[in-house]
Amino acid sequence: MSELSVPISSAQTTVEAPEKRRSLLNFDNRFLAPLFITCILLAGQLSFGILESYEKTALAISTAILVELILGRLFAGRWPHLASAYISGISVGILIRSPAVWPYALCSAIAITSKYVLRVRNRHIWNPSNFGICAMLFLAPFTVASLSIQWGNNIWPMLVVWVLGSLIIYRLKRFHISATYVISFILFAFLRSWVTGHPWQAEISPITGPMYQLYVFFMITDPKTTVHSRLGQCAVAVGIAFVEMILRLFQIVHAPYYALFIVGPTANLIEIYLGSRKIAKAKAIA
Repeated sequence: MSELSVPISSAQTTVEAPEKRRSLLNFDNRFLAPLFITCILLAGQLSFGILESYEKTALAISTAILVELILGRLFAGRWPHLASAYISGISVGILIRSPAVWPYALCSAIAITSKYVLRVRNRHIWNPSNFGICAMLFLAPFTVASLSIQWGNNIWPMLVVWVLGSLIIYRLKRFHISATYVISFILFAFLRSWVTGHPWQAEISPITGPMYQLYVFFMITDPKTTVHSRLGQCAVAVGIAFVEMILRLFQIVHAPYYALFIVGPTANLIEIYLGSRKIAKAKAIA
């Protein structure tokens, strides 16, 4: 072995070491949300039994993945990444309640199909899980309900989920959306308390439940169905909280789902319209 080979090998080892460390740290962000939602499921199920059944949740997840694979291949001509489908399926499995089995499969199928069918200028404008759940609550109100279990007096599962969720959402650069919504919800809760005469604790308490963990960290922050500007995202979060307050004042049970169903797509359509006008003006000037 020549004398030059030793320092070259040593230099290569020195360069490769930090590269390996960086590769371990640069975890694919697409896997963060699925891992986190799985943590929510485990924490909720082991602490309070939030699932209707493991089998129904597995059916919701497998249906979402299967429909995603089929429609992704048909519409895009390629096999899609399945992180989004997993999140939609597990959200359906956690958030809906039914004595029947078929709503879990149908809700997941509707959620994923909406991504490919309900599109404007190559954007799907509804959060898939939210769309599927709202569709089922509207189409089968006597068969389907939504999760209403709270964390109870045990605050530790909630704190773990909120801290972990905040760190992950911060890494994904969506923390400002969740924070804006939570602050708005609390402020509007005090306003609801003043209007209705209910204790303010009762008006704030819904946001401590496991349903809101999914809602705050996954539904309203979905990158594919939120407007692009940071200010716009915060404004939409306030709008969702405001519409939810109005719906709650009218004692509409599923207020958060319906608020996102109304405000989210409206904001996306406005952004798409303004963007198309800007492009048209630029073309006219050119």
